[in-house]
Parts: sequence; C-alpha cells; structure tokens
Amino acid sequence: MSLLNDLININLSDTTEKIIAEYIWIGGSGMDLRSKARTLPGPVTDPAKLPKWNYDGSSTGQAPGEDSEVILYPQAIFKDPFRKGNNILVMCDAYTPAGEPIPTNKRFNAAKIFSNPAIAAEEPWYGIEQEYTLLQKDINWPLGWPVGGFPGPQGPYYCGVGADKSFGRDIVDSHYKACLYAGINISGINGEVMPGQWEFQVGPAIGISAGDEVWVARYILERIAEIAGVVVSFDPKPIPGDWNGAGAHTNYSNFFTCQTIQGVANRGASVRVGRDTEKDGKGKAYPVDLDS
Repeated sequence: MSLLNDLININLSDTTEKIIAEYIWIGGSGMDLRSKARTLPGPVTDPAKLPKWNYDGSSTGQAPGEDSEVILYPQAIFKDPFRKGNNILVMCDAYTPAGEPIPTNKRFNAAKIFSNPAIAAEEPWYGIEQEYTLLQKDINWPLGWPVGGFPGPQGPYYCGVGADKSFGRDIVDSHYKACLYAGINISGINGEVMPGQWEFQVGPAIGISAGDEVWVARYILERIAEIAGVVVSFDPKPIPGDWNGAGAHTNYSNFFTCQTIQGVANRGASVRVGRDTEKDGKGKAYPVDLDS
C-alpha cells in the first residue's frame, strides 16, 4: 500500500507541464454526480480555454442509445485536492451535439438569469447550508448507529463532541480542508441533530457561482466518503419516524419579503435574521407591491 500511496502522490510538475482535469457533471437523476479525467498540455485557469468534451448519455439516463453523445461545456475551475499540483476539477453542464441544453441541464437557464445586467448589478449573494447523512456502506444505516437498532434520542448530537455523540468527524474535517484547498468558499461545518448527520455551509457566493461551488463541494464529499468506505446521503428524510430530516437551506442577501414571515432568531420564520445582523441594522425586509 505504501507504494500505491507513493504513486498516487506523485508530483507531476517535477517531470511534466501536463495536468489532469477531472470533468464533473450532474447525471440523469438530477442528484447523481459523474466525472472523468483527461490530460491537458499545461495549467489552465479560465474555463473558456478548456476543450469541450463528451460522454455516453445513454449510460447516465440522459440520452437514447441510438444518439447517445452528450457534450460537456466547462463552466468553472477548482483546484484538485486529490491530485494537487496544477491539476483541476472542472464543473460542467451538458448539451446536445447541436448545442441545445439537455433537459436535465438546469444551469443553462440559471446562467441566463444571472447574466442579465439588471440581475448582475444587484450582486445577489447566497449562503447555502447543505445537510447530509453518512451511512454505513453495506447496510445503508447511519454511521454510529447500532446495526439493526437505534441510538439514544436526539438532543446530545447537535454540535456534539465525544465518541458517543459525534460520528464521522474525520470525513467531515477532511472535506472542510479539501474544499478550502479547492477554492470553494466553504464558511463552516457542524454536527446536526440526528447522529451521523452533518452540515457544511457554502457562501457568501455571488450568483451562479453559489450553485457551482455547492455541486463541487458535494463531489469532493462523495470522493472523500468513497475513500473512507462510507455512503453520503442527501435524502431529505433518510430515516423514517421522529428523526431530523436533511435539507439545503438557502440564505439570500436581498430578500423582498413581507415582515410577517421574517423573524430575528426565529426558527419558525421563512426568513431568519441573526441577532448580530439585527444589531448592525441590516437584514431588514420590507413589504413589496408585486403588482407595481
């Protein structure tokens, strides 16, 4: 294994200018991530200078077998925390050979919205809180839970510390550092209410970059969990019953919302404003006449 690790950790820049680019895209379910790698002649920092590529869409549920080629358009570049050096991760979206976005390409319409000059001038800031559950691979049961059984009731696990309360911290911390290395604006992590459940936060990020960063953060998490032999679930309710669900709460800097659904430190409000934000005189929402 030590020889294998030595080979994995070879620094390519010692012998070649060539780099490895891992092209990432979203598969046919809308949640599954796919990727494949290619060699490029040298470092690249601008996605517009990357070549388009293709894949077999009939194997991802995104094209019929008789016309299976789907084209990848590079959209965002991140440093590769696995291969390191000048190697990169490339977030892509998918198109037909004629240049039309395939039905599962939701980024295309989002890009049109965010590139609108009026929208861009607003500098929309997003913060996304991504919750997830770590599962034991062979039984699809949360990490740290007794096989075929249940842990003690919820209460001590949220932001908990200790071997009987926190399960998978090594994976979570590895993910945190790998995202920072990649250039993702990950702003924090915490243990969640259900044991084996965690959260990471991406942002503030402007416009469509928020989506790109969340997807690549998910990809990095899946890769790290793969190494650890653990399954990542983004299922909103992985365990039926009185156990905390998982979501991806989205915070937006310029919300136009009625006061009645905004609350300071109110977890029942649609828009929750932190007390420090209130003290700074920020985060106020005002009723808007949508017919005007």
